[in-house]
Amino acid sequence: MKDQNSSENNEALQIEVAELIVDSLALEDIKASEIDHNASLFGDGLSLDSIDALEIAFSISEKYGFKLRSDDERNEEIFSCVRSLARHIAENRVT
Repeated sequence: MKDQNSSENNEALQIEVAELIVDSLALEDIKASEIDHNASLFGDGLSLDSIDALEIAFSISEKYGFKLRSDDERNEEIFSCVRSLARHIAENRVT
């Protein structure tokens, strides 16, 4: 039962993160529900750039109470997809 709750919470957080991305970047041509949680956020995926990553990081710090650091060696992994970003939030969130 614990694994199911964890899985459901993780899925809910992934949906929340997709919504945060759409809202913080004011994406008008895509809905959060259309974002593949495993698709790359950069390059061939959503085609985000470094400025978008800064906007997302700022929104995450406001909503979840921790800062993503620009000098973190794991940023490429953390920002690789919605699923990875949600996992990082789940591990570090304060609020």
